[in-house]
Amino acid sequence: MKNNFIALCFTFLLVCVNVSAQNNAGLSLPTGFKATKFADSIGSARHIAITKNGVLFAKLMSPNKEGKSIIRLQDSNNDGVADKITGWGNYGGTGIYVTGQSLYATSDNDVYLYTLDAKDEVVNPLSPKTIVKGLIAKNQHASKSITLDGNKNIYVNIGAYSNACQEKDRQKGSKGMTPCPILDSAGGIWKFDGSKENQTYGDGKRYATGLRNVVGLDWNTQNNSLFVMQHGRDQLNSFYPEYYSNEQSAELPAETMYELKEGDNAGWPYMYYDPYQKKKILSPEYGGDGKIEGGQNAIDPSMFFPAHMAPNALLFYTGNQFPEKYKNGAFIAFHGSWNRAPLPQEGYYVAFVPFKNGKPVGNWEVFANGFSGLAADEKIMNPRKAKARPCGLAQGPDGSLYVSDDNKGAIFKITYSK
Repeated sequence: MKNNFIALCFTFLLVCVNVSAQNNAGLSLPTGFKATKFADSIGSARHIAITKNGVLFAKLMSPNKEGKSIIRLQDSNNDGVADKITGWGNYGGTGIYVTGQSLYATSDNDVYLYTLDAKDEVVNPLSPKTIVKGLIAKNQHASKSITLDGNKNIYVNIGAYSNACQEKDRQKGSKGMTPCPILDSAGGIWKFDGSKENQTYGDGKRYATGLRNVVGLDWNTQNNSLFVMQHGRDQLNSFYPEYYSNEQSAELPAETMYELKEGDNAGWPYMYYDPYQKKKILSPEYGGDGKIEGGQNAIDPSMFFPAHMAPNALLFYTGNQFPEKYKNGAFIAFHGSWNRAPLPQEGYYVAFVPFKNGKPVGNWEVFANGFSGLAADEKIMNPRKAKARPCGLAQGPDGSLYVSDDNKGAIFKITYSK
């Protein structure tokens, strides 16, 4: 399949990226933006959250060398660099969210609630409330990302512990299961009461299904709805070389953004979205050949992106520091691919999607690039060679944008001035 989809995306956006990376913590940014290192080497920083006073909390994938998994970072002298760094917790995970004096954090099985005092110090580091417990976590897609709406409801991703719901996962020739039994407890978004303790599956509801894995999600206050970024399936060429070449497999399927309403079905594992045909295609495990359409009952994506770039964070920008074009738009942290071989890997940047009235409009663009640390003309063949991999996003009270890196544990701060 010959297609210039990715090339067109990059050409459109990179025209405006003209700030020297050397002056911006190694990042390339549009004119007027500046990046600095807010912190470095704090551990495997996944998602991040910031209080109204500007204190940043980072959730680590695993405890750092001091044995802490939630890191509190404060810039007490207002020089743009965290100078008061403490931590607590001894469990890994991804999700973290702050609202008022409530700080939510997740392990791969549970959702916890901490209380902050007036100075944004945690009151109960050793005795959090357990809001949700016993969520399924197996050997893949185990992280529990979270967001809240304006009514104290918490939305939790429970990723599918499978690539395409085959009888034997990731085995060539293994058929897809119909119906997919994974979807009863995973492969979707679950909704819980954000203030009630010790909830289990039975206390919540499956808000949306048919989502292979969602790491980035956020609540859009303009239209009062949930938006998510799905990680698309892998290994089409490995399992079905008769239908997919290496080049096709590297560019299929699209990474997809969905606006979700209660009861929605995004179609996994029975279909995927093809960014070239711009259609929902029947998965080969269920009789597809790369051309047969499928997912007639599945919702369409709100927007789609190149394959295998791992969208790990989604943030709607509501601040006033950035130019008007960014207001209420979506930033997406693309963690970067591992499975496009033998072709070069892609991603490792923060993208921006303009929104109007709660809906995406126009084209998406690369906003912050250079996290990999490689030269512009150097290809990433192995993700381990990337210096940094964007993972979390947060908006500061002054409208600054913070980006976490779960490779070496950096926190980047992006500001704008005319």
